[in-house]
Amino acid sequence: MSEPRPFPQAMADASSFRRPSHRRPGALAAALAALLVSACGGADKGAAPGPQAAGAPQALTVTVLEATPQRVPVTLEAVGRAEGSREVEVRARVTGILEKQLFREGEPVRAGALLYRIDRAPFEIALAQARAGLEQERARLERAQLEAGRLRQLVDERAISQREYDDAAATLAQTRAAVLVAQAKVREAELNLSYTEVKAPIAGIAGRTLRSEGSLVSVGTDSSLLTTLVRTDPLWVRFSLSEPEYAMLRGAGTPGAVRLVLADGTAVPQPGRLNFAGSTVDARMGTVQLRAEFANPSLALLPGQFVRARVEAGTQQGVRVPQSAVLRGDQGQFVWTIDAEGKAAPRPVQTAGWAGADWVVGKGLGAGDRVIVDNLMKLRPGAPVQPRPAAAAGGAGAPAGQSGQPATATAAPKQ
Repeated sequence: MSEPRPFPQAMADASSFRRPSHRRPGALAAALAALLVSACGGADKGAAPGPQAAGAPQALTVTVLEATPQRVPVTLEAVGRAEGSREVEVRARVTGILEKQLFREGEPVRAGALLYRIDRAPFEIALAQARAGLEQERARLERAQLEAGRLRQLVDERAISQREYDDAAATLAQTRAAVLVAQAKVREAELNLSYTEVKAPIAGIAGRTLRSEGSLVSVGTDSSLLTTLVRTDPLWVRFSLSEPEYAMLRGAGTPGAVRLVLADGTAVPQPGRLNFAGSTVDARMGTVQLRAEFANPSLALLPGQFVRARVEAGTQQGVRVPQSAVLRGDQGQFVWTIDAEGKAAPRPVQTAGWAGADWVVGKGLGAGDRVIVDNLMKLRPGAPVQPRPAAAAGGAGAPAGQSGQPATATAAPKQ
């Protein structure tokens, strides 16, 4: 049997026996951490580097147009409204019953064609009365002439006083004047009778008739308006340009042709010419009124129709850029370009009008600048891009103005 140990020594042995049990959790945690670090390190060494490890994001493929300064035509665009070169209100010139309508609404009529007939009977009676009055005055004139001639002989013979002859001469003069009045009344009656036939004063398209047969029309009232006539060939288009645009047009010298674009984007093939330019600037709008004339034999344009008028205002040095490539921000207009590092960079520009479907950039672009023309909404300043020439985008996707074929432009925003 072993010898029993003293109590203090026994307590020390017990304490040394339990201490390792307190250290075991800490050692286990340290071992697990070392294993995790080792596993992660091994995984990193064996995995391929991803996009984040490479550092740079993937470049966006964009279509690029190289800027080439050139002399380009300048086109000023404005919204205009068509109107007839002559627009006439056909009115009744005498009061009476409208007997008959002799034309079809909406169809062309020739100048002098009979449109309406008003009841003639009252005017025929008035003409007969005027003619009868004229005959009476002529008979009085003949009698006055005979009386004045007879008294002339008597006054020469001093058989009557000079006063009696003077009275006869005055009566003769009054009778002659009465004859002239009667002749004028006959002419007036004849004219009123002719007005019972309402004829077309010009050739044009007849409008809707405003008075039906059997209606009473009265001169000087709204009922006298019967219909309207509009000459549609040639046709006029009125529009206005801002003061700077008008100054540009005047600076070009002789104004060029004016072309029209319909609401659906269809271009009218036949150009027109300016035939009127205002001499004052509208103080409220700051614009100048202009008018152009167009041949319209087939009635392709209708009076009252809204169109876009494009006026050629000479040429100037600039860069043609598709309209989709020119954007507008808080600081004005700008385009996206590619800098020397192959990254997207916004470039402020100033446009100077239109050339076909393209903007003409007067300031902001130089020869050789690379302008981005698509994927514009995905671009950010400094974003890497992969340029693709405009010719490689395909024939249908080539920017407007580069293929040699004019494109149909949408309405140009005002500068």
